Parts: sequence; C-alpha cells; structure tokens
Amino acid sequence: MKPRRILIFSFAYYPRFVGGAEVAIKEITDRISSETIEFDLICLRLDSRLPAFERIGNVNIYRVGFSQHKEFSTDSLPWYLHINKYLYLFTGVRKALSLNRKRHYDAIWSLMATYSSFAAVIFKILKPKIPFIFTLQDGDPIPYIKRKALPLYPLFKMMFTRADHIQTISTYLADWAKDMGAKCPITVVPNAVDFKLFSTKESVEEQNVLKEKLGKKEGDIFVITTSRLVVKNAVNDVIDALQYLPANVRFIVLGQGYQEKMLKDQCSMLELNDRVKFLGYVPHKEMPKYLHVSDVFIRPSLSEGFGNSFIEAMAAEIPVIATPVGGITDFLVEGETGLFCDVHSPRSITQKIEKLIRDRESRDYIVARAKKMVQEKYEWNAIVERMQDIFLSIV
Repeated sequence: MKPRRILIFSFAYYPRFVGGAEVAIKEITDRISSETIEFDLICLRLDSRLPAFERIGNVNIYRVGFSQHKEFSTDSLPWYLHINKYLYLFTGVRKALSLNRKRHYDAIWSLMATYSSFAAVIFKILKPKIPFIFTLQDGDPIPYIKRKALPLYPLFKMMFTRADHIQTISTYLADWAKDMGAKCPITVVPNAVDFKLFSTKESVEEQNVLKEKLGKKEGDIFVITTSRLVVKNAVNDVIDALQYLPANVRFIVLGQGYQEKMLKDQCSMLELNDRVKFLGYVPHKEMPKYLHVSDVFIRPSLSEGFGNSFIEAMAAEIPVIATPVGGITDFLVEGETGLFCDVHSPRSITQKIEKLIRDRESRDYIVARAKKMVQEKYEWNAIVERMQDIFLSIV
C-alpha cells in the first residue's frame, strides 16, 4: 500500500525557529516511517539564509513569504516581517493548493490556534473532503489568544468546528476545545521528551569545562530556565526573587524574546548583573548540558498549555519548580514530581528554591520520582504510536 500524505501548516520550523510545537512536529515525524506517511510542511521563511525548500528528517519543508538576513526570534519580529503572519493566509493556502494538485493529500494537520491554523481552515473550506487534524499546543492565556484573534474570529472559531479530529497536549486544552464548540473527537496526547538526549550526562571533564565557561564556582547554586522571554513565562519574577536569596544562587537564562532588554534592565536596576547570565538562543540538542550543570529548574508561568521544558528538566534529573496553571497539573504533583510556587510571587519562589537547597532528601526523592514518571509516560516513542493511530484512523 502506498504511503499516506499529510500536509502540515506551521508558522515556523527548524532549524532557526524552534519552540514546543516545532519540537513536537519533528519528534513525531522523525519516528513515523516514510513508507507509512509522507509529510510536507508549509511555513514562513523569515530568515533569507533559509532555502525556499529543504528536507529535514522525514519532512519536506516549503517556505513562503518575504524574509531578511538578520538575527531575531519569532517573538521579536520586525514589524514588516509581522505582516508575513497575515499574508500566510494567502501565501500558505496558495502553496497548499499548488502542492495538493501534485501530491493529493490524505489529510492536513495544523498546530496551535494561530495564523497557520487560519490558513488550514481556509484550505479546509476550499477542499472540504480532505480531513483536518487540529493540534492545540498553545501556552498563552486563553483570553489573550482570543483577543489576538478578534479581527478574524469567525476563522478562529472554525478551527474548532471544522476540524475532523482535535488532539490536545493537556486536559486543560481539551476543555477549551469543548468550550469553543468542537463536536469532533478530542484526544489528549501530551508532548514528550527525547529521554536519551536529556538523561545522558556528559563526562565530568566536559561538565567542568562548561562550569568554567559559565563561571560556576565551588558552592554556587545554578537556577536555570529554558523559556521564551515573554510575559507569560514570568522570568522577571525569578530575577526579583534573587534579591532574597544568598549571593551564591545564580540564574541561567536560555531563550530569546521581546522582553530581553527589559529583563536585562531589571538586572541592572537591582544590581544583579553578575548573578544573571542570558545565553540567548541555544539549539535544542545543546540544552541538556546546561541542565546537567544546574541545580534547580524554574519557570513560574502565568499560563501553560503543557510545558515541554519541565519534563525535559525532569529527564535531566534536576528538580522543577512551577506554578499550578494550565497543563502543568497533568504531570507535576507537589512534593512528588516537583514543587509549586505561587503565581507572581518572588517570595514564594524564594521559599521553594531554599527548600530544594536545604532539604537534600526531599530534593533527591522528587528528582527520582519525576525521572521515573517521564520515562514511563512521556517518552516520544509511546506518544508517536498514539499520534500515528490518529493519523491513520482519519485518513
């Protein structure tokens, strides 16, 4: 039997623009044989150094829209590249129709309630017989997502009502899909972690080289986050918390975003420049080594659809501090697989970090329980089997 063909709509993709949704696409498609399903993907080009077409893993990538040779993240696009998001409704659909004439797709798949899914809805309207799989990966607050969609709210609503199957990464997002009027099957399939990548530690010599590069001295405690530098990830609350922690507690920040300058200004104002290190964009495969030389992972999110970074830290065997919001409560149990801090509370963050520093027995118990849970429930191979079942059942 010839392989099925699925067309993916995604705002951005590897190798330059990588977030939770992009990681999920790559991990899933890499593990599904091209003899079973062939994947094509349409995304924005944005960076002129990226080719209009290339194959990465098991995906043929077609990039559309105008671009620029410049370093930026998807959260800090220049205004003129922002226009690409709106034009994707036309450029993305036009490319999809052109490809469909040659490839005859068995299904389309879009991730996140954003402009890429708007394009998928338009394609579905034009080609109603082709099944539409919609994945909810969103981590921003739902009211914020709805406000952003107001100019195109009818299309936004149709993401839920025109989908033939909705897959969400948490029960929180599944409830939202129901509230938006979805009548199709809804399946919760969480994101996962490349357990081998994040659990395999570097040699002592390699770790010492990185510690020296980061300036980690004997007795230092490294608190780390791997986060987009945006409001909802509340990195500013961690910086505030440093004021109440001993000078040997330092903060390592991996990520980019529009808040970067504001956060650096905050460090200067609080005289914390020597205790906070912004490392900017770090490729996903390079992240584990930074986790392995750190002592506590934290992201005091204001909202979260699921949060891949948390389970990656658990696989890397460092304790996690999070807030009890959104999909985080699906996998984090207080005192068992991590600790909860209060939302927008630097004092609460301080208390939880101090507990993990002080109470070694609790720390070790949490690390062991969390690692076991991730290995059993959140390893990509098991998750991919469930996603493949969804794809094949609908096509």
